[in-house]
Amino acid sequence: MTAKISYADVEVGTELPAQTFPVTRATLVQYAGASGDFNPIHWNERFAKEVGLPDVIAHGMFTMAQAVRVVTDWVGDPGAVVEYGVRFTRPVVVPDDDKGAVIEVSGKVAAKLDDNTVRVDLTATSAGQKVLGASRAVVRLA
Repeated sequence: MTAKISYADVEVGTELPAQTFPVTRATLVQYAGASGDFNPIHWNERFAKEVGLPDVIAHGMFTMAQAVRVVTDWVGDPGAVVEYGVRFTRPVVVPDDDKGAVIEVSGKVAAKLDDNTVRVDLTATSAGQKVLGASRAVVRLA
C-alpha cells in the first residue's frame, strides 16, 4: 500500500476528518485478550476504585491506537506513519452501562517537513476532557 494523499495537495492547517470511537466494557475485554493486558483496572470496577480510579478505564495503548486511526484512515496506508507519540493526560473512564464511553479525535496538519512528510497534531477527548496530550504523528505522503 502507499499513501493516497499527495504532499503537494496538503497545506499546514489541513484538517483531517474527525472520528468518534465507542468503547464498552466488551471492547476492553476484547482488547485485553488481543494484547495480553489483563490488568484488573481495565475490567474490575471494585479493584479500579480501590486503587483510586473513578471506575474501569480503557487501556492507554487502546486509546492511543484509536486516535491514530484518524491519521491512517486519512492517508490510506498505516505503513505511511513514520513516527507516533502521545502523552497520557487523563484516563478514558468506561462505565458499565449500555453506552460505555466515546473517544472523539480530530487532527490537523501542523507542519510540512522534508521527504514528503507532514506532522499531524491530534486532539483526543472523552467526556469533554482531553485524554491525550502532545499527540503527534509524522506521516509520509505520496
